[in-house]
Amino acid sequence: MLSGAFATIGRYWKPLIGVALTLFGAATLVMVVALVVAASAVAGRWDELTSGSSSSPDAELAPLAVAFGVLMAVGMIVYMLASAMMQAAVPVVLQEAVLGRPIRFGEVWKRAWARVWSIIGTVFLTGLIMLVPMAPLLAAFAGLMVYAVSLGDEDGALPLALIGSLVGLLIAPVAMWLWVRFCLAPTVVVFENQRPLAALRRSAQLVRGTWWRVFGITLLGFGLAAMIGFMIQMPFQMIGMLPGLFDPADMGSEPSDGALIATFGGLMVLSFISQMISQLITMVLPPLVTGLLYVDLRMRTENLGPVLAGAAEATLPEQYGPPPATPA
Repeated sequence: MLSGAFATIGRYWKPLIGVALTLFGAATLVMVVALVVAASAVAGRWDELTSGSSSSPDAELAPLAVAFGVLMAVGMIVYMLASAMMQAAVPVVLQEAVLGRPIRFGEVWKRAWARVWSIIGTVFLTGLIMLVPMAPLLAAFAGLMVYAVSLGDEDGALPLALIGSLVGLLIAPVAMWLWVRFCLAPTVVVFENQRPLAALRRSAQLVRGTWWRVFGITLLGFGLAAMIGFMIQMPFQMIGMLPGLFDPADMGSEPSDGALIATFGGLMVLSFISQMISQLITMVLPPLVTGLLYVDLRMRTENLGPVLAGAAEATLPEQYGPPPATPA
């Protein structure tokens, strides 16, 4: 599965990387603009708000906080849309890859956009599955933080942390089991033109009896993608740690708070760029592995191999000529 995923990336890197770069480049640009606008607004009044001279600093800071929250929310929506679009684009490329046919950027974009809303619905439903154990775990974390900050003065904080941790750990295996059963749903949406609920049922049908195999291969794909993404981001993080790189000479020995915000903005921009580059792999490899799992399961259980072979022969490019004749 992994070798097939990397082979697909090597052969179809132009549409895959092109779509990923377009999507996450736009999403990163929106996030950077949101950060720059919010940081500029805060930096212009930071000294005033932190000096204590204002009679109501909270009232003055509230509009800035609202503007920052709105801009970040817009950036998150754009990023989620880009992720959904990418989860639709990868199976589109894989459809042609299993038949050995080339595909261009425009065709990938057109076909992926046609299925993106069904992908969003499918990802939303599968995300709710993982949200169930996350809610008590987040409550447990909040309770633990309250207990630590209050130095044990809050009587209900520690029981909340313990109960939330216990409930989350008990529900997590069930949520993981369901997530693996439904992990093929985005691929089903594209390959079979299914709607979200039908795609979830179809995924559960294909995974039945092979849960551990699907779990192991999917986990390996996500783990490998995360490791590659970390290795890509590491050089950028090391660049940001170089002494003097983001220390302008005119800051002086006692820089203002606004100058510090502007300085660390450079580090944030560098972080966004490194994240975008790593996403070119982390958002392509796992869907490819999942898509190949889908094809493999259908070949094992539904005899898809001859169908694919016939489709490939029927759509061979003219320059390749007819398939070789079978010897008598």
